[in-house]
Amino acid sequence: MKHFMTPVCLAFTLFAATAGASTVNETQLASSTAFELAKSAVAACAKDHYAVTATVVDRSGRVLAQLRQNQAGTHTLDSSRKKAFTAASMNQPTANLMKLVNEKPLLAPLKDMDDNLLFLAGGLPVQVNETTVGAIGVGGAPGGHLDVICAETAIKAVIK
Repeated sequence: MKHFMTPVCLAFTLFAATAGASTVNETQLASSTAFELAKSAVAACAKDHYAVTATVVDRSGRVLAQLRQNQAGTHTLDSSRKKAFTAASMNQPTANLMKLVNEKPLLAPLKDMDDNLLFLAGGLPVQVNETTVGAIGVGGAPGGHLDVICAETAIKAVIK
């Protein structure tokens, strides 16, 4: 019995030592920065008289900040969140994904992989030092290309 216990204890000790070493450090978007991004996007659209909602998510697609302009439709809460989730999840602008699916119909099932995906223009990854730290989604302007402009404006103003 003594010979059996020694290798088992040794194996457990080695596993425990290596398990602790398996960690990952990630750069995260601060919630205060997320709020500034949302505020800046809503303000950028308001200058052109577009009532929108802006949602900022972390790399995992969890909401960090969401701001709805008073006259923005209620549906913009969900559409901006889904655009942000999609940009974070796929790590690319949602307009690119929309174009890809339109050009290659065989890829259309991608949009059905998750109920949170939305392949409409208006979602952009947010990068700091070439690392994606989250995403922003804007919804409510009269065209996704206008949502993109407001999101781009916010990123340029806040992320330096």
